[in-house]
Amino acid sequence: MKMLNIRSFGLSLKLEKGLPLGSGLGSSAASAAAAAVAVNELFGAKLGVDQLVLAGLESEAKVSGYRADNIAPAVMGGFILIKSYEPLELKPLNFPENQELFFILVSPEFEAPTKKMRAVLPAEIGMPHHVWNCSQAGALVASVLEGDVAGLGKALSSDKIVEPKRAPLIPGMEGAGDFGCTISGAGPTAVAVIDDEEKGKDIGQRMVEAFLIEGNLRSVAMVKRLDRVGARLIDSVPRR
Repeated sequence: MKMLNIRSFGLSLKLEKGLPLGSGLGSSAASAAAAAVAVNELFGAKLGVDQLVLAGLESEAKVSGYRADNIAPAVMGGFILIKSYEPLELKPLNFPENQELFFILVSPEFEAPTKKMRAVLPAEIGMPHHVWNCSQAGALVASVLEGDVAGLGKALSSDKIVEPKRAPLIPGMEGAGDFGCTISGAGPTAVAVIDDEEKGKDIGQRMVEAFLIEGNLRSVAMVKRLDRVGARLIDSVPRR
């Protein structure tokens, strides 16, 4: 509201989340994006996309730190490369319009506190793993731009720094990982990519079974299409 130069107005928002809390799916960023877009629309849609990202980023900073990796794609849609924070520079990576991309999301009933999951990360990284992960980051960007779903999945699941430390803390994750997935955020949700929704549903159910058999955890699977637009107004109540 400060960015809209509105300082003498009270506002209360009601959010209906479609994401499980503490799942590693960026639910706080989803809330921040929804709030920023809703308030902007309420007062005449004066802010552009870049300003909405900054507004959401300030909200995120109070909850999970000053990070744009969730709020930027939540507002802008698609894949977003963060080139810099000072100043904030964002680069949209356009997945080909004529190709489909679905995310298989499997959330087990398990708490993976971000603080705990960050604590297991190494303080120092060896040069071989650093070089490997940098190459996979490049491969990921290339796969997005080329619409190479198989290459994208391979790059996502090839991390040698973070996932080897976190996966053992989530029962069944290593079994689910046999389906070419990675951990979403700090976890515990597992995510894989595919270009066929029905095949994605089948793989999701097999991942659910893996969590149950390997980790004795119940889980829920969802298959979601890539959102290329981001947060937007979908309905409104006319003013009386």
